[in-house]
Amino acid sequence: MTENGWHRVAPDDVPGDGRVRSVTVDGRSVALSRCGARLGALENRCPHQGGPLGEGSIENGLLRCPWHGYDYDPISGQPPEGFSDGVATYPVEQREDGVYVRLPEPAEAVRTVADVLVETLVAWGVTHVFGMVGHSNLGFAEALRRAESRGELTYVGIRHEGAAAFAASAYGKLTGRPAACFAIAGPGSTNLLTGLYDAKLDGAPVLAISGQVPSKVLGRGAFQDVDLSAVFRDVAVTTTTVHSGSDHAELAALAVKHAIDRRGVAHLVLPDEVQVQPSDAPASTPDGRAADRRIRPEDSAVDTAAALVRGARRPVLVVGHGARGAETEVRRLAEALNAPVLTTFKAKGLVPDTHPLGAGVLGRSGTPVASWLMNEADLLIVVGASFSNHTGIAAYKPILQIDDEPAAIGRFDAVTTSLLGDARLTVAALTAALGETKAEDQRPDVAARWEIWRAEKARRARDDRGRGVAAAAVFDALSRHLPAEAVVAVDVGNHAYSLGRYLESKGQPVLMSGYLGSIGFGYPAALGAWAAAPDRPIVAVTGDGGFGQYATELTTAVKYGIPVKHVLLNNNALGKISKEQLAGDYPVWQTSLVNPDWAAYARLCGATGIRVTSRDQLDDAMTALFAADGPALLCVEQDAELL
Repeated sequence: MTENGWHRVAPDDVPGDGRVRSVTVDGRSVALSRCGARLGALENRCPHQGGPLGEGSIENGLLRCPWHGYDYDPISGQPPEGFSDGVATYPVEQREDGVYVRLPEPAEAVRTVADVLVETLVAWGVTHVFGMVGHSNLGFAEALRRAESRGELTYVGIRHEGAAAFAASAYGKLTGRPAACFAIAGPGSTNLLTGLYDAKLDGAPVLAISGQVPSKVLGRGAFQDVDLSAVFRDVAVTTTTVHSGSDHAELAALAVKHAIDRRGVAHLVLPDEVQVQPSDAPASTPDGRAADRRIRPEDSAVDTAAALVRGARRPVLVVGHGARGAETEVRRLAEALNAPVLTTFKAKGLVPDTHPLGAGVLGRSGTPVASWLMNEADLLIVVGASFSNHTGIAAYKPILQIDDEPAAIGRFDAVTTSLLGDARLTVAALTAALGETKAEDQRPDVAARWEIWRAEKARRARDDRGRGVAAAAVFDALSRHLPAEAVVAVDVGNHAYSLGRYLESKGQPVLMSGYLGSIGFGYPAALGAWAAAPDRPIVAVTGDGGFGQYATELTTAVKYGIPVKHVLLNNNALGKISKEQLAGDYPVWQTSLVNPDWAAYARLCGATGIRVTSRDQLDDAMTALFAADGPALLCVEQDAELL
C-alpha cells in the first residue's frame, strides 16, 4: 500500500485493451477494465444479482454483466441513459511502475449472528470444526475464521462433506464431546448424512451446521432449496432453523447440550442472510446448564447382583464401548474374580491382550480365546455392550447386565438381573459388595487358550502362496510396531475382521463404524482422532475399497500436517463382498477394482508412500512408517484369500 490508500495491481492481473478482469486488491475483489488508454476500476458486484462483473465482457464499449446481461460503462460504472442503478467506482492510475487502484478504508467489522453462534459453541467446549466453505455459509465461515484467528478453535477444510461427518463422529466416540461438521445448503448438507448416521447409531455427540438459501426464497424452488430439517429429522436428536428473530445464542447452546445429553447429532440450519445480521447479544455459556450423567444404582440392586456373582464358579466379563472410562474398575473386578475379560470389537483394547485376564474380542471379528471362555462360563457380567448379533453374547447364559441406558437393559433377550448406572461407579460398587466368592482362578485357562491361538496365528502368518501377504502377517507386524499410546481407526471390510482377530492390543483404543458399518469410515475417522488427541500417534487401517471412497482426504492430512500413519491392505477388490457372494452360492461379480499404485499416489499428494509385496519386507516398512514425518501410507499387497 502507498499513501492515501493506493494499491499496486500485480502486472499479470492488468487486462489488455477491450478486456475486463476480476483482480484482488488488498484482499478485495475489483473489476478492472482497459479501453484504449483508459482504465476503469469498479466494485466487482452487479447491484442486481451480485454477479461478478470482472467475469463479464466488453461489447461495443460497454461492460456486460455475465449473469443477466445488464450493461455498464466500464470506466464510470454508469448504466445506459435512462437508468440510475450504477456500480461504485474506484480511482485508478497508470504510473511508470504499474497500475494503481485507490480503495476506501475497509468497513469496520460488525459482530454478527454468526459470531454469536460461534462464540457460544466455543464457550460450550467445541474446539474443532470439519467442513467445506461455500456460497450459502460464508457468513458463518467468516465467524469461524475470526475465532480461529483468536486461537479459540481449529478449522479443518476437508475434500468431501462425508469425511467431515465421519471425522466429527470419530472425535465424539473418542472423547464423549462434540466436534462440528459444516456444509452448504442442499447437496453439501445431504453429503453429511452417512457420517451422521454413524454417529447416531454409535451414540457419538456431533454438531452439524448447514448453510441455507436466503429465507425469502426458501420453499420456493430456489437453487439448492432443500427442506433440511425434514431431511435431518431422522438422523438428528434435534434440528432447528435459526431465524432472524431467534434467540441465537440459546439455540446454539441447546444444540451442544442436546448432542451431549442425548449422545447424538444436533443440527442447526442457518439461512444465508441471518448469518450476517448485526448482533450485540452475548454468547451463552454452559454455567448451570450441564448435569452429571453418572448415576449409581441403589444398594439393594447392587447386593442382589453381588449375590449372583458370588455364586458363580466361572464368571466372565464382557465389556463394550459403554465401559470406556471404566477401564480401571473393570480390571479390579476381573482381578477380584480371576475372571477373563472379553470385549466387543468396539471396545477392543479396553483391557489389553497382554493382561493375564485379557481374552481379546468376542464375536465375528474375535478370537477363539474369547469364544471358548464364554462357552465355558456359568455367568456373563456384561458392561456397556449392546448385544449386537455380530458380537454373539450367549443369551442362554445367566447374565448380569450393567448399562446407563434403561432402553439397553434386556434389549433383545431377558437377562437374569441388571444394574442401571454409570459403568465406572457401578462396577466399583459391585466389586466393593462382593466379599468372598466361589470363582475359580481362570488365568491358567486364559494363558492356555492364548498359547494355542498364538501358535495358530504364527502358522497363518507364514502362509505364502506367492499372491501377496497374509493378513495374519500384517497384523503380527503391526502388533509389534504399534505404539502403546496410539489410537487406531479401522474401516469396514475383511481387513477389519482380521484386525479384530489378529492384532494384539496393548490397550490402544479402536475407532470403527460399529452399528452402521459404513465403508469409507477409516481415514476420515483418523483425522477426527487426530483432532481429539493430537499428541498421540494416530493409525488408520483400511482396505483399498474403503480408502478409495475418501482417498483425496490424504491431501487434507498433507495440507494441515496431520501425521496419520496409514496401513492399507490392498487386494484390488471389494474382498468382503466377493466372500459373501461365494458364501451365498453366487458367482463373484463386479467386485474387482482398478487402483493406482497407492504408495506412488501418497507421494504425489505430498505424503510418504511405502509399498510391501512380501512378508519379509514388513518389519522394515513398519519401522519406516512410524518414523516418517507427517502423513504416511504403507500399502501392503495382500493375498485376498489369506484372511
